[in-house]
Amino acid sequence: MANQALKDISEQLHSKIARSVNPDAVMDDLFSRKIISEDDYRKLRQVSDSIDRCREMLSLLHQTSHPQAFIYLRLSLLDEYPWIVDEIDNNIPSLTSQLQQLQLNRSSDGKLPSLTLYSHRFLVTNPADLHIY
Repeated sequence: MANQALKDISEQLHSKIARSVNPDAVMDDLFSRKIISEDDYRKLRQVSDSIDRCREMLSLLHQTSHPQAFIYLRLSLLDEYPWIVDEIDNNIPSLTSQLQQLQLNRSSDGKLPSLTLYSHRFLVTNPADLHIY
């Protein structure tokens, strides 16, 4: 559910992200986290124009079946593009509410998910801990 919300918002912000983000560092991060395959990484690196490379990367993420691709995209943007992350976050008040609710609900193993307060929002530091019911 969180990934789908971020996917929808990323689609709305597609043009802005493509024009603003140099995809190389993001691609490296997504590749190291196994969100982007080695073949896809090589194909993306062959696209010479940065904007086109970013568009291709976003398109690839929209096609992937990885259940947390857009969660990792958001995390990858955080250091170099905090203003884009702020814009993403400003579009997800319902997701923020859901993450706050996670504080109240315990997961099946009795542990709370790993959450860190970031700019008055909760940032999932370990996406594997994110379970929205």
